[in-house]
Amino acid sequence: MGIIGYDDLAEYILGHYSPGSRVVEVGIGRHPDIAELLKNTYDFTCTDVTPEGPENLNYVRDDIFRPDLSLYEGASLIYSIRPPVDMQDSIAMIANRVGADLLIRPFSSEKTDLSRYFSEFRCVNYKRAVFFLYRNKK
Repeated sequence: MGIIGYDDLAEYILGHYSPGSRVVEVGIGRHPDIAELLKNTYDFTCTDVTPEGPENLNYVRDDIFRPDLSLYEGASLIYSIRPPVDMQDSIAMIANRVGADLLIRPFSSEKTDLSRYFSEFRCVNYKRAVFFLYRNKK
């Protein structure tokens, strides 16, 4: 089963981040739906800890707890779909360090307070997509 509102989430990103900018998905897992819609518009990379990722995507193996920061540098947006709570702090620290915005689409109502890493935080309800957006000062 796919992610409800994945197309709306991709539409939101497409409407708010400039074509050609760097976008990174963390923890792509087995749901490349959003990545497939973004890959041709952005300098796009997706990561996960598994040795192999989805075909036809710029996939790089990376452990968010011991990240290769060069994968994230220059990103305008780092996003993650349903990341476990224990990963969210690590993802936020990376986004903060490289100056990227962070979009987290959590499981259900799950939320970790990551606002200490960012200048702005809000819950976004965009069509069928509900997510948390943390923005860095630019």
